[in-house]
Amino acid sequence: MKQFGLIGYPLTHSFSKKYFADKFEREGITDCRYDLFELPDITRLPDVLQTPNLRGLNVTIPHKQAVFPYLDRLDSSAQKVGAVNVIRLEDDGTRTGFNSDYYGFRQSLEEWFRNLDVNTEGLQALVLGTGGAAKAVTVVLTDLGIPYRLVSRTPSADRLTYEELPRVIADYRLIINTSPVGTYPHTDECPNLPYDQLTAQHLLYDLIYNPAETLFMRQGRERGAATHNGHRMLVLQAEKSWEIWNG
Repeated sequence: MKQFGLIGYPLTHSFSKKYFADKFEREGITDCRYDLFELPDITRLPDVLQTPNLRGLNVTIPHKQAVFPYLDRLDSSAQKVGAVNVIRLEDDGTRTGFNSDYYGFRQSLEEWFRNLDVNTEGLQALVLGTGGAAKAVTVVLTDLGIPYRLVSRTPSADRLTYEELPRVIADYRLIINTSPVGTYPHTDECPNLPYDQLTAQHLLYDLIYNPAETLFMRQGRERGAATHNGHRMLVLQAEKSWEIWNG
């Protein structure tokens, strides 16, 4: 039985196990299983790596960069983004890090833009959060030629703080939440934005997929903004992970 799984903490919000269980049943895959490995501390990763017949892992918050010391090499996708969300265990026992977030986010964003007939000329983005997922998002925006600013609670010369957003939010139509704020079970929380300034011209993309509509998204929708959650990105990056493990 080939073993796959997800490492991160917490994992109560994760749909990955159900997604792969459904995939295995749908496609008649009977020799694989996918489990969740909650790791509050990345130093416990070697224990997980001893799991019999382990072939691959997905990596989520907060370990997308912390896993680097436990890898033998990085694929160009992980090097480009600077974060890892897929680990492949090679036949020789070594471990290679990949990034499928880039693929999942780019494909889902371009599909959404096509469906809305969005003209990206002059479009600027705010990226909420500065973790591993934000790195994939900013690389995609750069490749698509969409200027962006990072938003963080910590003041920095190259970032905006949430307190600064009221004076600039009108200039940034695309707002992407890469932070975990609003994830189940904390569904009554949302990033600290001046929501009263949102309009029908804004586009709100939340990488969170549980709940399907976050408070961030709902407040945007109520003001006419188009919204998108992270489920499609999850599906795309999960299928890319499967391709990496079995390609």
